[in-house]
Amino acid sequence: MSQERALPRIGVLAIQGDYAAHAEALAEAGAVPVEVRKPEELASLDGLILPGGESTTMLKFLEKRHFFETLKEFCASHPVFGTCAGAILLAREVRNPAQRSLAVMDTVVERNAYGRQIDSSIVTEQTSLPGGPLEMVFIRAPRIVAVGDAVEVLARREGFPTLVRQGNTLAATFHPELSHDRRVHRAFVEMVTGVIKG
Repeated sequence: MSQERALPRIGVLAIQGDYAAHAEALAEAGAVPVEVRKPEELASLDGLILPGGESTTMLKFLEKRHFFETLKEFCASHPVFGTCAGAILLAREVRNPAQRSLAVMDTVVERNAYGRQIDSSIVTEQTSLPGGPLEMVFIRAPRIVAVGDAVEVLARREGFPTLVRQGNTLAATFHPELSHDRRVHRAFVEMVTGVIKG
């Protein structure tokens, strides 16, 4: 087996958002990144990142060619990590305003809860991940306002969850790809590797 195939193949939904930064972070975290633009490209992947962007725009793209249904099936059976708009897509319920979602994570998410783009910020908060406080870059960030019993909260901001995990699904309301700290991506790569090894 080649060294590259020994590494997990993790897709990044390359519709909008900084998917190139996610790909770079994945490579640094020990995975082979794959940009995904078609539903059939999911078949060869071990895991997937749903990046930031504008969730309604992403939904419009996904509703073409049955991509939404294929993606929902993939998310139900593979490790998935959603950041910002990706976290909105994964949620069980979306508010402000309500919109369709993949509903694979038992979270309730409020869109644009921290204000407009001008209200973007960088904060450093404690986290359950090893290595001390974590830098979090927020850009028109959503807010997780409720989580189910099966959801583990790994980090918070002002009392609200910012990094959560449920089984093999991870979600962040911030942009870890825009930080030099690769711990969140490494944690996801470890999740994917654990599933592959069974």
